[in-house]
Amino acid sequence: MHNKDTISIWTDGACSGNPGPGGWGALIKYPNLTKKISGSVAHTTNNRMEMLAVIKSLQCINSNFKITIYTDSTYVKDGITSWIHNWKANNWKNSQKKDVKNKDLWQALEAITENLDINWQWVKGHSGNIENTIADELATSAIKKN
Repeated sequence: MHNKDTISIWTDGACSGNPGPGGWGALIKYPNLTKKISGSVAHTTNNRMEMLAVIKSLQCINSNFKITIYTDSTYVKDGITSWIHNWKANNWKNSQKKDVKNKDLWQALEAITENLDINWQWVKGHSGNIENTIADELATSAIKKN
């Protein structure tokens, strides 16, 4: 799962109410270091926190590594690997011809990922994956700090 040439990142977002106060968290495993990061937003949605966890993680790493991102959000994984192509082609409109939600974060995520070698992996949340559990705990505890 983790080798010397790869940075592995587990991300999660949480919200108390949706919308409501939110938090994001990430566990980043470098070849020789493990780092935990988190943050909160006063009024937000769960999807925005899921996205922000990935963005904030990628902002603090060296892009010379291969990266594996583990997320329990199909919204984030499918959005950045698949849906975003049609959204851009349709001037940021979804299949119902409505404005894509969270366009600002999708554009930020696309910009930060475009020159990175990322392997996107979906993990089932709350299923005993230790790293995902740590990311979840970071996100939920960040809400309380808001």
